[in-house]
Amino acid sequence: MFDTLSDRLAATFKNLRGKGRLSEADIDTTAREIRIALLEADVALPVVRAFIKQIKERSLGAEVSQALNPAQQVIKIVDEELIGILGGEARRLRFAKQPPTVIMLAGLQGAGKTTLAGKLGLWLKSQGHAPLLVACDLQRPNAVNQLSVVAERAGVAVFAPEPGNGVGDPVKVAEDSIEFAKTKQHDVVIVDTAGRLGIDEELMRQAADIRDAVRPDEVLFVVDAMIGQDAVNTAEAFRDGVGFDGVVLSKLDGDARGGAALSIAHVTGRQIMFASNGEKLDDFDAFHPDRMASRILGMGDMLSLIEKAEQTFSQQEAEKMAAKLAKGPKEFTLDDFLAQMEQVRKMGSISKLLGMLPGMAQMKDQINNLDERDVDRTAAIIKSMTPAERQDPHIINGSRRARIARGSGVDVSAVKNLVERFFDARKMMSRMAQGGLPGMPGMPGMPGMGGSAKRKGKQQKKAKGRQRSGNPLKRAQQEQEAAARREQGDALGLPGGGQGAKDFELPEEFKDFLPPK
Repeated sequence: MFDTLSDRLAATFKNLRGKGRLSEADIDTTAREIRIALLEADVALPVVRAFIKQIKERSLGAEVSQALNPAQQVIKIVDEELIGILGGEARRLRFAKQPPTVIMLAGLQGAGKTTLAGKLGLWLKSQGHAPLLVACDLQRPNAVNQLSVVAERAGVAVFAPEPGNGVGDPVKVAEDSIEFAKTKQHDVVIVDTAGRLGIDEELMRQAADIRDAVRPDEVLFVVDAMIGQDAVNTAEAFRDGVGFDGVVLSKLDGDARGGAALSIAHVTGRQIMFASNGEKLDDFDAFHPDRMASRILGMGDMLSLIEKAEQTFSQQEAEKMAAKLAKGPKEFTLDDFLAQMEQVRKMGSISKLLGMLPGMAQMKDQINNLDERDVDRTAAIIKSMTPAERQDPHIINGSRRARIARGSGVDVSAVKNLVERFFDARKMMSRMAQGGLPGMPGMPGMPGMGGSAKRKGKQQKKAKGRQRSGNPLKRAQQEQEAAARREQGDALGLPGGGQGAKDFELPEEFKDFLPPK
């Protein structure tokens, strides 16, 4: 959603790099480019004005003029101001002292309240709660049935005594759900209310009646992040008419400009608490302004990536795999490789995971064109192998490759490439487990990161051939020159017969990376 904004900001900051000092004209030009980028992203005009004013004031101050790298300092200022626009610090749900905690969802029709109720229920369940979804949208056709299906998929309970489709009293259903939750030991009640195509008196009255009946601990306003500036107008009208405590952004995976999402927290004074960024029930998480600002500026979101990994990988499995790799490369088999790949797949879309890494904004097109089915093809190839072939891929010869290719529906070359990639990956992972960065070989196929063992061997042979001449007299002269160089300096090129290596002292900042003696 914020790709266009990210690209414009990246282009703006690129023009600042390499400048030792920033003049007032440079700052004015940068501020103008940022203003255009924000307006094109559909950010509300009052928000843009306040944002640009803060950036210009801070950039013209001593904060930048005394900085060693002014361009980086400006990026830091923009990052901090973006965090401020998005609400500052992340706000958590307020839970009642005496359960159940009541959470009321409100918003326009089509914003995604019913699906979001299931996502919130699943998220709370993963946090150790026992949520109950309450069907109070009795007007939209099949809304009650939809909530029941979503609740079943999320594995949470649902309270739907009325069939809906215009039948039933939503206020009474909301009141009865509290007693039902107390009886059935549900500590969180999520009330899904009806929406309208626009703000009207009937919507406000019904929402206010439900609010007064159940006295919710949190009223969350669900906003479709794709509807533009009308989202801000609707949020302001709802805040003044009924009131809400926090905002939930839905459909953040869309391709709309999304600037309204940046404006809501600043305009309404209510923080964004959750964000939904996909169709699956687990495409939902707490909203962190600092992480979102980091993504917009193309700096990745490592904290969210680490949290996803911690939820997917158990500490016991990680230690077991590390111990296996430390014993040697041969301990890591294709079965282990397949298990690790399936664990990564559980974390979600590969392209989304790669998008969380810093610097990946420059490879956006490649990430978007990534074929998620490649993981399935790799799994199919491994599963077409016999247990012996998975344990020792060296035994896979031409006839075995042909059989595996037929079983997995791929070309023979795909099987061969997979086995070669596995050997390279196994070697790299084993060296990392044993010694960390020193001696780590380059990843195969990555420019500037070394190559495979075969390619290295060829390079070494070529280098050796160039060093030694076929002429005996010339070869003897080369050997004498090499001996003289060895006497003059050691392998590091330090003079004094290797004495320089003894006196050589690493800088302090590099000593922290060395293992303890």
